[in-house]
Amino acid sequence: MIRFADIWRPAIVRCSMQELIARGGIAGLPLHWLPEQPSLQFLADPFGFWHEAILHVFVEAYDYRDRHGFIDVLRFDAGLQLLDRRTCLREPWHLSYPFVFEAEGAIWMLPEAHRSGTLHLYRARAFPGGWERAASFALDTPAIDPSPVFHDGLWWLLYSPTGDRRAKVGRLHVAFAERIEGPWHPHPGNPVRSDMSSARPGGTPLVIDGVIHAPMQDCTRTYGGGIRILRIHKLTPSVFEAEAGPLWEAPGALRPYHRGFHTLSACGDITLIDVKRFSRSPKRPLMAIGRVASNLIRGHPAGR
Repeated sequence: MIRFADIWRPAIVRCSMQELIARGGIAGLPLHWLPEQPSLQFLADPFGFWHEAILHVFVEAYDYRDRHGFIDVLRFDAGLQLLDRRTCLREPWHLSYPFVFEAEGAIWMLPEAHRSGTLHLYRARAFPGGWERAASFALDTPAIDPSPVFHDGLWWLLYSPTGDRRAKVGRLHVAFAERIEGPWHPHPGNPVRSDMSSARPGGTPLVIDGVIHAPMQDCTRTYGGGIRILRIHKLTPSVFEAEAGPLWEAPGALRPYHRGFHTLSACGDITLIDVKRFSRSPKRPLMAIGRVASNLIRGHPAGR
């Protein structure tokens, strides 16, 4: 039986995210690709951080053979030459979406960890490879693709809920806090948005002229099919008002990586993206059987 697997590949765009929003997409811009991975493996969800003139790109590293993601960091010099790569965070549960940012005198990572049942915030004790858990948050749902932004004196967290597929890709929740370490308060209007085209976060929320511009995944045709910029015009502890912009798709010139586009993350004068291709894989049913057997032996469920 032939099955199809999503294979993601990140790239660096030498253009700020604000400039990309102004031009309305990435079409026609040159990309600096991250290394292609071996069969049935990929890197995804890139987030960048400049430190001591070195670009650190944090990614989900994923292998279909065990479906257990972890976080790698790739370091690039100012000319975008790859210096090295290492694993910087592993947990017993699947990790992805390594949102790395600086706030309140520290460097933080807020990765997706919804299979753990909660959300964990990590502080860098020895950047970029040493992370310690600083806090865990019990929200109204385990958070998928949690995306923080500071606006109007409060921290805001955009995330999707667990549940069935439509909930995971078609609903947006919000929480707020006075400090990044919490306590966090779910918005009373949750889900504040229900729309398969613009509800699941897909990168860095950016405040431009007082308005939050948040990349959202369009999953109407395929998971991570494209990006829409959600402009949040009003956000208070009781009100949420927003409108989504036009669809950004992966340009056909990126073939075969033109089947999806689901991350847009800001990093100073560059932006990080990822795009996908489909892989025909007759091995996946056999891998699924082996994975289930292995996880039953280890005593925990499989799955991404």
